[in-house]
Amino acid sequence: MNKTYSKKASVVLFLLLTVTSYLSSAAVENQPITNTAAATVAVTDLDLSSPKKTFSTFLQSMDDVKKGQPERMQDAIKTLDLSSINALIRHEKGRDLAWLLLEAIDKTKIVKLNKIPARKVGNEYFFTRYKSGNISIAKNTDGNWQFTAKTLNALPAIIDELSDKNSLSTNNNSADYLPWHIQFRQQLPDVLRNRSFLLENWKWLGILLTIALGVIIDKLVSFLLIIFVKKFRSHAKTATFLDTPDDILRPLGMWAMAAIWWAGLNLLSLPNQAMLILLVAVKVLAGIAGVWAAYRLVDLITQYLRYKAHLTDNKVDDVLVPLISKTLKVFVTVVGITFVASNLNLNVSSILASLGLGGLAFALAAKDVVQNLFGSITVILDQTFHTGDWIVVNDIEGSVEEVGLRSTKIRTFYDSLITVPNSVFITANVDNMGNRKYRRFKCNVSITYDTPPDKIEAFCEGVRELIRLHPYMRKDYFHVYLNNLAASSLDILVYVFWETPDWSTELRERQRFLLDILRLSNALDIELAFPTQTLHIHPESELNKQNKPPLQDIANLKNQSKQAAKTIVEQTTGLNKRPSPVKF
Repeated sequence: MNKTYSKKASVVLFLLLTVTSYLSSAAVENQPITNTAAATVAVTDLDLSSPKKTFSTFLQSMDDVKKGQPERMQDAIKTLDLSSINALIRHEKGRDLAWLLLEAIDKTKIVKLNKIPARKVGNEYFFTRYKSGNISIAKNTDGNWQFTAKTLNALPAIIDELSDKNSLSTNNNSADYLPWHIQFRQQLPDVLRNRSFLLENWKWLGILLTIALGVIIDKLVSFLLIIFVKKFRSHAKTATFLDTPDDILRPLGMWAMAAIWWAGLNLLSLPNQAMLILLVAVKVLAGIAGVWAAYRLVDLITQYLRYKAHLTDNKVDDVLVPLISKTLKVFVTVVGITFVASNLNLNVSSILASLGLGGLAFALAAKDVVQNLFGSITVILDQTFHTGDWIVVNDIEGSVEEVGLRSTKIRTFYDSLITVPNSVFITANVDNMGNRKYRRFKCNVSITYDTPPDKIEAFCEGVRELIRLHPYMRKDYFHVYLNNLAASSLDILVYVFWETPDWSTELRERQRFLLDILRLSNALDIELAFPTQTLHIHPESELNKQNKPPLQDIANLKNQSKQAAKTIVEQTTGLNKRPSPVKF
């Protein structure tokens, strides 16, 4: 029980020390303190032209940081030769090393600047020699004197060597500004400070606890955000927000986890290679989480804009909403890539410029991008079509599902999805079937040759009456006439229009109309025809036995035909009468 209790107490103590030490280190820069005697020397410009100037700049900068000027830390870091440290972690490591250097100096001796050489050339200057290494300043290739990389590498061992000594600073609380991991490490037993594998044991424990704390924070923040979303949804007055998913703010939990990991890894002061790998991974994770969160926000905005667009009769906004959504997502992606690249110290423009032939290919590809962009602008300005319209472009026919910046998606009637580049719409002929006010139907109703003419006229009039009675039929323009004397039928032309909102309604009304024509033909006892052929065979003997009628005078036959025609017209239209044009 005592061992278990002591282990739990150690873990709790470690967590408490971690949090409190981090908070204290964050607030340390706002507490004033007096440094060594060299702090009285004023440094107005960053001058690293000699060992004396470098030493003076470093001490004055650190003293100003303690007095509440955190921006001076950057000047202190410039006095250190960090060329051997990767640029991605140079600032974090430089900050740590600056405090370690100050602590080592304060525990060694009071700095007297008049004894430090002011020479601008010459060999390396050694401030103090220790068993674990030296504190020295050397001139680099840029002509500036900096604390050497060997000094910086030896600082952790030098601090261990000086751990039992007190600070010689005029203000003996200078140790309070020592990085927390050094203070914490000095209080640990030897078993935790030993290096079992790559890192010291307490650092492995710190990584484990940091990861666990990040995961816990992720779950906790996600849980709280789900509760917030549910409350927001219950109080939402806009109908579109009622469908907001519970996990829409889930990326914020991941971002909080990345922030905890970043803070924890910085506090542990890991070796350069380990910190480089872990911090790069955390920064990439934070960038992904930020882009993901921005995507979710764009989706929420898109839902609201789509809801507003459905409330209007104008269909232009229905096309603009997807374009706005995609534009915002492209913008978010560019910002996210720029953020991650800047955190990784990558120069995107130089990378693109160094691609050579790749840059040429990129320029050629940009030509199509510009054409597609202008194509989408053409669709919007000309209102060529809208979402949901039935269009025919080239050999593609279907309904428009989505209009994007680069392409338009068309759902065909056999349910496949075709993606058409928007550049096509600049020059192609687009047949917008969705803009039709009326939907035309044309067919021939074939009846048999033995149908009396009067019945044909009655049947045609009955079909016209059907057109007048059907609710979706166009009443101001239609044609129903005997149109052709075909080989095996009499063809009646039916030419009508429907005023229906969509194709489904058109199909239903077409069926109702055709079925009513069949019912009308049954009511009038009119038989519908189908292609037939009749073959008459007579034996040759019977043909010879038939009595041939005597030949008639052709003139008499013509007169009889004219008289019959005159009688027919007199009974139907009337002689010397001209019917007026068809009016509806």
